[in-house]
Parts: sequence; C-alpha cells; structure tokens
Amino acid sequence: MYSVKVGSSAKELEAILALRYKILRQPWNQPADTATDNLEGKSINAYIEDTNGNVIACARLQENENKVGQVRYMSVDNSYQGKGLGKLLLVFLERKAKDLNLSKIELQARENAVKFYEANNYVIKEKTFLLWGIIQHYLMEKSL
Repeated sequence: MYSVKVGSSAKELEAILALRYKILRQPWNQPADTATDNLEGKSINAYIEDTNGNVIACARLQENENKVGQVRYMSVDNSYQGKGLGKLLLVFLERKAKDLNLSKIELQARENAVKFYEANNYVIKEKTFLLWGIIQHYLMEKSL
C-alpha cells in the first residue's frame, strides 16, 4: 500500500526533482533546471516512495491568482505507471486544494495524459502550446 507524503526537506526536494527530470525532461534532452521553478517553496510537493525509500511518483500543487490551484510536474516512474499512483497524488492534492479553499484546479496536460485527467473528472478548456515544438499540451480544469 502506498501513501502520499509532502516533501519539505532539501533531501526530499532533491529526490523529487530527480524524478521530474528523469520522466519529464531527460527523454527530450532538456536541462535539469527546467524541471523546477522559483515557486517550490510556496507549493505543496507531494510524493510517493517505494519500500526502499526511492521517490517513484510526485506532483506539485501551487496556488495561482483568484483561488485557482495548478497541478504541475506530475511524474510517475516508468516501472510504476498504471498502478494508480498518479490518481493517489491527484486525490491528495485536490484535498489540499480544498483545505486552502481553492475553487478549482487547472493544469497543462501533455497529450498522452489527457485521458488520465479526464478519468479524474478534468475537462479540456483549450488546446494550448507545443512544448519544445513536439509535445502538445491542453489546459484542463476541475471545479472543487
């Protein structure tokens, strides 16, 4: 049984950033520093570990303007995909968003993740940008 934790120490954040890089940037030869931004300290970094303490899934909730939350950097290690870890993270971050009295969550979904978010009651608001000229993104949202 997996449980979701909130990363706050430098060691936890380092492990989270390493997974983000491995899943979201490295396959496209993008630099590691693109897997983070200056909002880490103001955001909720949720993660899941395996039995050896390795971070195998992570996602972040940040609060944007007008009580809107944004889920970013959802990453699940390739060997753990399809096991429900993304859903665990999403449910956890949605609960945190409700605790913060946020009205909805928005996210930029990669094309290959749209069905996952639709299965979790997110709806496409609009087709947005093409990351690095190759990965189509869609703005999706869910009212809380």
